[in-house]
Amino acid sequence: MTRTVVIAGAGPTGLMLACELRLAGVPVVVVDPQGERPERSNGMAVHGRTLEIFRKRGLTERIREEDTFVWPRTPFAFLWLDLDTVGAEDLTTAYPQWRTERLLAERAAELGAEFRYECRVTGAEQDETGVTVTVESAGGADRLRAAYLVGCDGPGSTVRDLAGIRFDGDGPTYLGLLGDVAVPAGGELFEQDLGQAGLFGALPLEPGMIRLMTIEFGADPSGPEEPVTVEELLAAVKRVAGRDVEVGEARWLSRFGGPNRLAERYRAGRILVAGDAAHHLFISGTQGLNTGVHDAVNLGWKLAAEIDGTAPAGLLDTYEAERRPVGERMYLHAQASMALMHPLDRMEPVRAVLAELLRFDEVNRHLLGFTTSTRYPMPDGGGHPLTGLPLPDVPVTTDAGGTSTADLLRDGRGLLLDLSGGDLEIPGLDGWDGRVRVVTAAPAAELDAAALLVRPDGHVAHACEKADGAGLENALRRWFGDRRATERL
Repeated sequence: MTRTVVIAGAGPTGLMLACELRLAGVPVVVVDPQGERPERSNGMAVHGRTLEIFRKRGLTERIREEDTFVWPRTPFAFLWLDLDTVGAEDLTTAYPQWRTERLLAERAAELGAEFRYECRVTGAEQDETGVTVTVESAGGADRLRAAYLVGCDGPGSTVRDLAGIRFDGDGPTYLGLLGDVAVPAGGELFEQDLGQAGLFGALPLEPGMIRLMTIEFGADPSGPEEPVTVEELLAAVKRVAGRDVEVGEARWLSRFGGPNRLAERYRAGRILVAGDAAHHLFISGTQGLNTGVHDAVNLGWKLAAEIDGTAPAGLLDTYEAERRPVGERMYLHAQASMALMHPLDRMEPVRAVLAELLRFDEVNRHLLGFTTSTRYPMPDGGGHPLTGLPLPDVPVTTDAGGTSTADLLRDGRGLLLDLSGGDLEIPGLDGWDGRVRVVTAAPAAELDAAALLVRPDGHVAHACEKADGAGLENALRRWFGDRRATERL
């Protein structure tokens, strides 16, 4: 039986999934209809939680080499949320999606992923042992045999349609225009405006380049058939905001619109969906980028375990069980945002009250974490505050010297972090086939635990508050299958 996974789509979700699978030794074929990747994209930035993932895979060093900056604030329903009161995990860094794609494509290639550009998936037939995937290009059709097929091919996903997964949605119609345009030095706007005619936003992408966006509710979301022009975008800015904006050459111009949508399920047998193929929401470019990366990291290690035959029963089902509720929460967030903006005359009193509430730090933190903070349910995980959350990145000292918790997760395996000072009791621990790395470190006050079992996606699966290791073996079996050999550092 083949071990290969075919991924449709070379956006952030598909590329991150390719990295995760190759890190686990699973063969990957990435299929995408585009050829050379253009310097344009919907997503504008990465959230702090996404940077945490990149840090745990050793990717942030490459990001630091480029020009980036942290947004001072971020919008919710076109009201500003203050970022001064939050931790690094909730900050947003300006890093356009095309740069993220370049970063992840380079890493996936380094890890040995196979790419088939200017090709598209057009058919899929699954049986008990795999999926036969039809891939078409200008040179004709080819059939690939895969263990699984994952659709990361966007809101118009062919893979989702082939799997028979419904993609229902609702919400008011609107026409959105956006453009990445050059501006004079020092002209990087960071503004938003909401009025009866619609909404206008300007966000900095990089020095000398901003993202302009307009949305006009009630307009035909399809727009004219001709490509968007700078003049059309500036005319929309004038209609919506009543102002003129001085811009230069456009790097990218696009239309968007349509209702919020959420896949009814994320898996149909050996076919799965992730990223925008699973959820596509109002003004979702940046949110879609970040959530798609988290989908991929959640799915990758579980798929690898299934393919390797080491997964406990039901492990792959936890992908949908954990990630679809996140999609539902995002859907609620998008619906709330739209309701707070249209029709504006009826919602002004509600917006005024919300603006008052946003003066409170706790309200800001709650809304910022609404879509970025994720705690997964962890049966038998214990009652520790970290259980289900991403492992914080803190310095630790091992026998090999100083390191960080993020660095201990770079190899994509599970981690058992012994912080008991050598007193941890693990009855009968013979190991879990090299899939769990056991590291002994000095106690860390920031973690406040005798031991932490961490999944490959960085989420804490179990915390031992005492050195007796209570419940640890059950948690190991639940997430990593039967006991085998374990490496210890």
